Amino acid sequence: MFGRGVWVKKILFLTGTRADFGKLKPLMRAIANDADFECRLFVTGMHTLARYGYTVDEIRKSDFNKLHLYMNQIAGEPMDLVLANTIVGLSRYVHEEPPDMIVVHGDRVEALAGAIVGSLRNILTAHVEGGELSGTIDGLIRHSVSKMSHLHFVSNEEAAARLRQLGEAPESVFNIGSPDIDVMLSRDLPSLPSVKERYGIRFEQFAVAAFHPVTTERGGMLEQARIFVSALIDSKQNYVVIYPNNDAGADQIFDALEAVKGNNRFCLFPSLRFEYFLALLKNAQFIIGNSSAGIREAPVYGVPSIDIGNRQKGRFLHTSIINVPPRRDRILEAIIWALKQRIQPCYHFGSGKSAEAFMKVIRNPEVWIGSPQKEFRDVPLDKLGQGVGVLPLFTPIASLETVL
Repeated sequence: MFGRGVWVKKILFLTGTRADFGKLKPLMRAIANDADFECRLFVTGMHTLARYGYTVDEIRKSDFNKLHLYMNQIAGEPMDLVLANTIVGLSRYVHEEPPDMIVVHGDRVEALAGAIVGSLRNILTAHVEGGELSGTIDGLIRHSVSKMSHLHFVSNEEAAARLRQLGEAPESVFNIGSPDIDVMLSRDLPSLPSVKERYGIRFEQFAVAAFHPVTTERGGMLEQARIFVSALIDSKQNYVVIYPNNDAGADQIFDALEAVKGNNRFCLFPSLRFEYFLALLKNAQFIIGNSSAGIREAPVYGVPSIDIGNRQKGRFLHTSIINVPPRRDRILEAIIWALKQRIQPCYHFGSGKSAEAFMKVIRNPEVWIGSPQKEFRDVPLDKLGQGVGVLPLFTPIASLETVL
């Protein structure tokens, strides 16, 4: 049994982006507020880059006092080198300050580095939001992180079943929902007027736009980005635009965004504090681009999402989401569709109690007793043959033709 402050476990959260910090924050807070645990943060990736707003400052404002900052890249460095750099920095850190558990999130290379270091050093490693489908290289990274992690905190039963299909032990998989929904459904989100004042947004009505690189389509990213920006301009709508992430191809998107600088229908931001972004999303007419926020967060608020291209291919299907190719005419048609929608909220990824469920799991002493040696659990051949417990490889996003 745990005793107040008697058996203190050191939990190290690895964060490399504005998005994963926002999603992990409820879990970090829960750990920091419990005397039986010590919350530590290894901060790296986009947080350290001025181009993306040097968001480590936002983390510091959150009052987490055990924070280690490590710059794992310079702008434009390839992702394989970023992965290697992160492994080196994290490995040296845990050598000096060994944690009892490493917590990683999602499908970024920083998460993969955390899982590699944790598994090779026999440190209990927990993966948040594994078992889901991601487009392009992200899907390979997400499943690789899961295979190198010991505990899995998933957002729904579909993800849990997929991890069992990948050979993960059922007793290591815990459905806690997506932690960011804790924030989304809380009463602590800032008001829309306060967000507009903080960021100087003067629009009465607006949409959120975010377009990220597709790593497997680097040769065509500049053209796709130009089409995307051109369609936004021609739509005559107001947009809050979030800069792309730092994957290969980001420079081409930055080049395309030059066309809207000085346009009074556009507000561009390197980054937005997560809670402020959510307040904007909640009140947006729609979200457009290829951000996972259009797949994961927008349906919770019933906000229409226009997903462009292949970056989110195979992810969650909902009536609020349509997928269109990177063509100007199809994007403009989708914007007209989105402006007409009235959609009910969807809670496929949780109901806002993830931190509570997470703490219930890690407060169980049995979680800490097991061996770090993993075993592959086969799905019985008869079940594979019958399709029982085996999920389709892709769950397609709705196409424009099915909803117009």
